[in-house]
Amino acid sequence: TPFGEAYTKGTGQAWLFLGVANSDALLYDDEWQSVLKAHPKNFKLDYALSREQKNKDGGKMYIQDKVAEYSDEIFTRMDNGAHMYFCGLKGMMPGITEMLEGVCKDKGLVWEDKLSEWKKAGQWHVEVY
Repeated sequence: TPFGEAYTKGTGQAWLFLGVANSDALLYDDEWQSVLKAHPKNFKLDYALSREQKNKDGGKMYIQDKVAEYSDEIFTRMDNGAHMYFCGLKGMMPGITEMLEGVCKDKGLVWEDKLSEWKKAGQWHVEVY
């Protein structure tokens, strides 16, 4: 899409959080590394490797843990019109929404109101199976 390719033109930023069990299971890693090398100011890449990394509490590192590490920046970006996409197994969404609800609580926000705001603005995208 034009929005999804804006980072290649230097007019936007894409930030991929990719979660898998092990680094040998990373999807399209060579391609993502090429994009990162070609567009270092407009593309960010973070991996959540559940069997190789630990979260801040010493448990397995999942997407929600990696996103939580950057929650202030992510919420600022969302408040400035960024879009958030989640794609993968539907079983991951409860952990993600629970984490986002906790971030909202810490910020003095109501999660349901924030989610409604993002959905109304067309910024919230979920494709799970």
